[in-house]
Amino acid sequence: MPDGSPPPVLPPRLPPPRSGCATAFMVLIGLILLLPGLCAIVFGVGSLSSSLRMEPVLVFLILLGLMVGFAGIMLIRAAIKGR
Repeated sequence: MPDGSPPPVLPPRLPPPRSGCATAFMVLIGLILLLPGLCAIVFGVGSLSSSLRMEPVLVFLILLGLMVGFAGIMLIRAAIKGR
């Protein structure tokens, strides 16, 4: 500027809002991802209550199901919270 003052700072642009269809799709996929987590909880509790030794493959599948269920929770949370 000719008088030596710094140029005005523009505020950052907000991202465009997400459509309702995308939010509904995210919630639907998140609900589907909750099902393996629910199965992992049921089988995990059943395995803990049995007197037999747990197989390593079963432990891996239970942990995998819990991680997928957690991903479903995070996806639903992101859909509801927005940006």
